[in-house]
Amino acid sequence: MSHEHDHGDLADMYTQETWDARYAESDRVWSGNPNPRLVEQVEGLTPGRALDVGCGEGADVVWLAQQGWEATGVDVSEVALLKAAAHAEEAGVEDKVAWERVDLMAGDELPGDMDLVSVHFMHPPADRFAEITQRMGAAVRPGGRLLVVGHHPADHETGVRNPHGRPDLLFRPDRVLAALPAEEWEVVVADEPTREQTIDGTPVTVTDTVVLARRR
Repeated sequence: MSHEHDHGDLADMYTQETWDARYAESDRVWSGNPNPRLVEQVEGLTPGRALDVGCGEGADVVWLAQQGWEATGVDVSEVALLKAAAHAEEAGVEDKVAWERVDLMAGDELPGDMDLVSVHFMHPPADRFAEITQRMGAAVRPGGRLLVVGHHPADHETGVRNPHGRPDLLFRPDRVLAALPAEEWEVVVADEPTREQTIDGTPVTVTDTVVLARRR
């Protein structure tokens, strides 16, 4: 495979067309439950304005709203956002949430002045990782928090949870920290915890990259 062709395939991974097709394949792609690292890191914080980047079908946004947050979900996929809005209505929190189609890879702006920006399992290409992370951090108000959770490279070694078969997209906490200027951010959590997860009916141990940083 040529490098040029490889780069084209990588670019296709982030388009609205790719994700609309993915979310149109079934009624529900994800479990409908909030990400466990979100629950773990956010419980106990005073609710404010929250932004979930790459919100998918909206489970994290719905959970945040149920905890008292004014939550906005953004995603590149219009199909996902329609499903997310339906999920919020079923949960009775439609008046506490907002949805917006944002294509980060194309340079779209994120809503700003957030007390919490939460990003789960978004894996930008390595050459844009710092830029994308910094743009998500810019949406956090001073005193607010940025939570980034991703698939750890250890998952490539075990053969599970490797997005699109590209180990270069997996990342450790240090890659996130390198993108956040130390004078602007206080690191609260930088960890590589494991947990048990069932994949295709088989229990496996997965490793998460977890970074929680507070904007100074």
